[in-house]
Amino acid sequence: MTHWKPSAPLQNLKARAQLLSTIRGFFAEREVLEVDTPALSHHGVTDRYMRSITADVGITALGQSSAIAFLQTSPEYAMKRLLAAGYGSIYQICKAFRQDEVGSRHNPEFTMLEWYRLGFDHWQLMDEVYELVTKVLGPKQRLALSYQQTFIEFLDIDPLSITDEALEQFARSNLGLLPEDLERDDYLSLLFEDKIEPQLGRNDSVCFIYDYPASQAALARISEVDSRVAHRFEVYIEGIELANGFYELADSRQQQARFEADNQWRKENNLPEISIDQRLISALEHGLPECSGVALGLDRLLMIQLKTNNIQDVIAFPWDRA
Repeated sequence: MTHWKPSAPLQNLKARAQLLSTIRGFFAEREVLEVDTPALSHHGVTDRYMRSITADVGITALGQSSAIAFLQTSPEYAMKRLLAAGYGSIYQICKAFRQDEVGSRHNPEFTMLEWYRLGFDHWQLMDEVYELVTKVLGPKQRLALSYQQTFIEFLDIDPLSITDEALEQFARSNLGLLPEDLERDDYLSLLFEDKIEPQLGRNDSVCFIYDYPASQAALARISEVDSRVAHRFEVYIEGIELANGFYELADSRQQQARFEADNQWRKENNLPEISIDQRLISALEHGLPECSGVALGLDRLLMIQLKTNNIQDVIAFPWDRA
């Protein structure tokens, strides 16, 4: 047995401890409450592009017909229940889990920082993300582009108006051999990841991409000015996706409809349907306060801080040593 030792050197784990201390100090100064929610839940996410890791807990409770539970892909649902219950602005440092994610920037188990700010829209939250990131990494230039501007600047196509047929032809001519069963958002995502993402946040900058297509809204509000886009943003440094944030959708009926649409897509594509978390829906019905939220990958932030390209350098026991 040769892999019993940790993959991260001691100095990197010390840097990790200091990073956590810095983050807690950052939120303490702003009187944002640290919370803790379950990593194991009765419900997974319906997101068509994300696969939850499941566990057989061997018990049933509260009328549940199955003993299968889900390890959280993020603490979002539970934290929104706290928001609806009146707990105010909150943050959490926790483990999150995603299936089929292993690589130089991915581990099935990773550390996430997620926080929600009452009374903030996504623009104000972007300001705070920038403050936190530069507190950790030092001064950096701030850049911001809409999703539409990004495609126009880097690829000379408009992702909001290009036809499905033209988009498919463009993607196939620029990305090479692709599966035949792809949809519009698949082509956009592949083009973004391959042709645009590696160029973002270069030259000592922090790059914010905002106004994602409404079809990629997830749990974000749709813009009242342009219904083609959602109030969602992502953050990139050194070509690495670091954070994903929303001006949070508070309408329970819209959220239920999005979950149902996800499950209909799953059914049509021979994927298992995911039981909708009705506790979250009930919380939204009770009333989610005006807020914005963001999830930030702490392992990746530490990678950037330490100038390493491998996630194994910043976690003690990655999957191959767990």
